[in-house]
Amino acid sequence: MNVIAAKEANIKKAESLINEAAMAGSEIVVLPEMWNCPYSNDFFGQYSEVEGEATYEFLSKMAKSLNIYLVGGSIPEIDNGKVYNTSYSFDRNGKLIGKHRKIHLFDIDIEAGIRFMESETLTAGNQSTVINTEFGRIGIGICFDIRFPELFRKMTLAGAKLIILPGAFNMTTGPAHWELTIRARALDNQVYFAACSPARSMEGPYVAFGNSCISNPWGELCGKTDANESNVYADIDFEYVDKIRNQLPLLKARKPDVY
Repeated sequence: MNVIAAKEANIKKAESLINEAAMAGSEIVVLPEMWNCPYSNDFFGQYSEVEGEATYEFLSKMAKSLNIYLVGGSIPEIDNGKVYNTSYSFDRNGKLIGKHRKIHLFDIDIEAGIRFMESETLTAGNQSTVINTEFGRIGIGICFDIRFPELFRKMTLAGAKLIILPGAFNMTTGPAHWELTIRARALDNQVYFAACSPARSMEGPYVAFGNSCISNPWGELCGKTDANESNVYADIDFEYVDKIRNQLPLLKARKPDVY
C-alpha cells in the first residue's frame, strides 16, 4: 500500500486492501512495516499510539469481522515514554495472539547511498516472537531483523514453518538484498518466508523498494508483486515443509555441540 502523511487515510486504504485479500480467500493477511505512518524519524513520535488505541482496535475489528488471521504490519507504539516499531497479530476472533517489537534497529550509513538512524527515536525490542494458529506456528520479524539469521533459526527451532516479515527496504538495499535475504532465510530454515513492503512512492520522506514476495522452503519465489500498490497471494502448505525437511534434512543434521 501507498503510505501518506495522513493516518486516517492510511487506515482507510488498509481497510480496502484487507477486504480485498479476504474476499479473494486469504486466511492470513499481512500489512507492511509502518503502514499508518510515514517512515521517518520526524513522524514516529507524532503517530505513535499506546497499545489498544485506534489502529490496534481497527486491526482487531477487521480480523474478527472478516474471520481471518491478521498480522498488522507494524506501527509506532509508545510505552512509558519510549517508542517502538511494533507488530500486532490477531486471530479470527480479533484477539491479540502476538506482539513483536523490532529487535534490530535500522542504523546504517552507506556511502553514496542512504543514511538512516532509527535509534534516534525508536527503542529496540528484546524478544523473539512466534505465534500459534490453527495451521501451525508462525514466526514474526520486522525488516532489519532479517539481516540476523540466528533469530530466524531460533523461530524455526521453536516450531515455526512460516515466517512473516513486514519490511521496508530502500532503493539502495532493496535491489541488492531484498529478494536474496528472503530466499536465503527460507532456504536456511526450510520454511515459507513472506515479506510485505509498502509500495514505492517517490513523494514521501523515505522511498521503499516495494516488491513484496513469498519464498517456499526450497528457496523459490511462490508469490511476488512489483513496486506498485497491490496484494500478493500464495498458498502455504506446511506438509510441503515437512516433505522438504525429510528429503534434505538440514535441521536434523545440525551440530549444536560444535557450533
